[in-house]
Amino acid sequence: MPKPLKDEINPVSIGKLASAIMQVHPRFAGTEFVAAATHGLDPLELKQRVAHVAAGLARFLPPSFPQAADVLRRAAARTALDLWSGWPANDYVADHGLHHPDDALRTLAALTSHASAEFAIRAFLTAHPDRTLTQMHTWAASSDLHLRRLASEGSRPRLPWATRVPLLADPELTIPLLDRLRDDPEAYVRRSVANHLNDIAHDHPAIAILTGLRWADEGGKHTDTVLRHGLRGLIRRGNLDAFALINAGPDIPARITGLRPARDSTPVGQPLTFRFDLHLDPRQAAGERLILHYALTPALSDADSPRLHFLSQSAPQAPLRRSIERSHPTQSLRPGNYRLTILANGTPHAHAPCTLTE
Repeated sequence: MPKPLKDEINPVSIGKLASAIMQVHPRFAGTEFVAAATHGLDPLELKQRVAHVAAGLARFLPPSFPQAADVLRRAAARTALDLWSGWPANDYVADHGLHHPDDALRTLAALTSHASAEFAIRAFLTAHPDRTLTQMHTWAASSDLHLRRLASEGSRPRLPWATRVPLLADPELTIPLLDRLRDDPEAYVRRSVANHLNDIAHDHPAIAILTGLRWADEGGKHTDTVLRHGLRGLIRRGNLDAFALINAGPDIPARITGLRPARDSTPVGQPLTFRFDLHLDPRQAAGERLILHYALTPALSDADSPRLHFLSQSAPQAPLRRSIERSHPTQSLRPGNYRLTILANGTPHAHAPCTLTE
């Protein structure tokens, strides 16, 4: 069983940070810092541990933030830190550098190639939005891939584990960053761009689609890959505009046969299992992608837009003939007669009745 991530913040990672600082600032009390930073560490969770070590740094670095920031920049330039040893330094900058944004942003830029400053930068987007966004545009044009990635990742509206920044709810503020980075030569940067676009699509699907249409029209070596990943949330939810952007047309010549529930009736609370057979000849599909969903609706429902449930996405390269089995949870459903539908690229291809019982 892998050890918890929180255990990566430990005496070894703290000692590595202390050693890096001592090399450029001999007056740093490394032994005392390690003792203070490790004391009380055991019961803390991951981000609490990071904050605990950052608080230890504040006790032992020079009290003047510009001086402390200079120490951290020189330490980062001389020693190869890693995520676990460098993360607390980023937190220290976010906690103590808000009144010195120029020094702080320079320091985050120096640290981010060791441990991404994507969490720390959010404090500056909140406190100094114009100054920080201007800096992010500069980073987006940098020759350093870590700075380019920070420009996209740090400004994600729904960055996991991160503090929400209200200003990032407006996608028009960050789309210009993505425009610059969407065809970046580094996959590490492009993946961040795609994740950022997926965040936007969650709250502003129409803007995400319009952005995707513009990117597709402008072209680019990596546009198709970025759009497939960046629109994945919309694709899973069955957005037909997203399908069109990744070459998943409604007329794909897929055949669905043999759709049937595994049992004549299924008690509510037990999984509804169903099976079907899929057939597709890629020569007829002309390189299109195949996206499968299913819908489960009451038999008498006439809803035009039933809720879709994602099954799979693929780009078949050879004749495809396979049997597929899936299960749907029924705890929230009522007993009665239902209709099961399989859709290929948003088009219904097969229906079957099914029954849920008490």
